[in-house]
Amino acid sequence: MSDTKSGFSIERRGLELRFRNVTLSAREWLAPDFVRVRLTGSDLAGFDSPGSDDHMRLFFPAGPTGSVEELRASPSREYTPLAWGEDWLDVEFAVHGDQGVAAPWAATAPLGSTIGVGGPRGSAVLAGDPGSWLLVGDETAIPAIRRFAALIPVGTPARIVVETVNQGREIDIEAPVDVEWLHRGEAPSGSALIALIETLTAEDAVGPDPFVFIAAEQSIVKPGRALLERWGVDTANAVVKGYWKRGEAEYHAPH
Repeated sequence: MSDTKSGFSIERRGLELRFRNVTLSAREWLAPDFVRVRLTGSDLAGFDSPGSDDHMRLFFPAGPTGSVEELRASPSREYTPLAWGEDWLDVEFAVHGDQGVAAPWAATAPLGSTIGVGGPRGSAVLAGDPGSWLLVGDETAIPAIRRFAALIPVGTPARIVVETVNQGREIDIEAPVDVEWLHRGEAPSGSALIALIETLTAEDAVGPDPFVFIAAEQSIVKPGRALLERWGVDTANAVVKGYWKRGEAEYHAPH
């Protein structure tokens, strides 16, 4: 590991855990398999998500619920908040087939449908200024990559790489550098990212004192951690996560 002291750190912050009832008010397809929805409701007053990689839990009850306990017993999945205001919250979903409960709801639920939002219960917030940035992820990491990319100062060395299925599935991501898109085709999710990461040597480091964010299917974790070692990046100053696990709809990324 490098002995040079980093100019930034990742600070853990606890947040008050609250549960909110919200209504689906708008839906926008950004790609054939990627949709943004707007959730609205007065319960969203005070909602906050200081960390770009925060997770909140969305609850999908079969009908109206009369208590928080009833809501929490409903099927749920974790997602990254994208943007929010006093009475609205935008969330993006990668939609692959009809598996699970969240993506089909995001794709097909009638406007006016209600769900629950829990959290975020905590945040990991970047404090200070990374000397450079590497953001790598599959479709499920796009909301977090959007939020991290918005923090990158113009002129700071950065590389952003996103994997999707094929051409035509790319999504506009505002960033101070061009986003590189990899296409996995019929190969397993994450395979194109892993192939890239495994080729990166110490000489390929994006710049000094990098913040590294790598998130995709669980198989990305081992090669992602190996990259940190090659680059001499302290694991406390990086995020390497399996956002989901192939064949396990109930899997949630560790915090």
